[in-house]
Amino acid sequence: MDIKYIDPFIKATVNVFDEFFNVLPEVQKPYLLDKDEEHEWDVSAIIGIAGEAKGAVVISFPAELASILTSRLTGKTVREIDEDVVDTIGEVVNIVAGNAKKGLEEYRLMISLPSIVRGKNHKIAWPGKNAPVIAIPFKSVLGEFNLSVILENIIA
Repeated sequence: MDIKYIDPFIKATVNVFDEFFNVLPEVQKPYLLDKDEEHEWDVSAIIGIAGEAKGAVVISFPAELASILTSRLTGKTVREIDEDVVDTIGEVVNIVAGNAKKGLEEYRLMISLPSIVRGKNHKIAWPGKNAPVIAIPFKSVLGEFNLSVILENIIA
């Protein structure tokens, strides 16, 4: 696995959290995600990728962190996953994917609109049969979250 293909996603994630939430998340050790792995996330924002590579970018949060981020962005107290939370995390993944796409300019990539999956232990239907899913955990003073990237024909 070549880090140069996931590095634009990591940098974009750190920048979004710094600029929008005034938090510098710490990147933990990336690993290959088992597509059937159980997890503890409550809500995930997904962007599909098409073009010279097919794949997805997913950012997953526990409900508490998603609510805290939304509260910081909107200025009002949010205690549960509501439409404001859906909008916030959808915008986060949209900005991460869009900025990371700039770091992969040698490939002609298009990104979809964000989709949100919510519910305890939800499953992601990952695109691509043979491409690995790279999981990048993050820690911050507000909580932990996960960035996952799959890019067929780029990450092997």
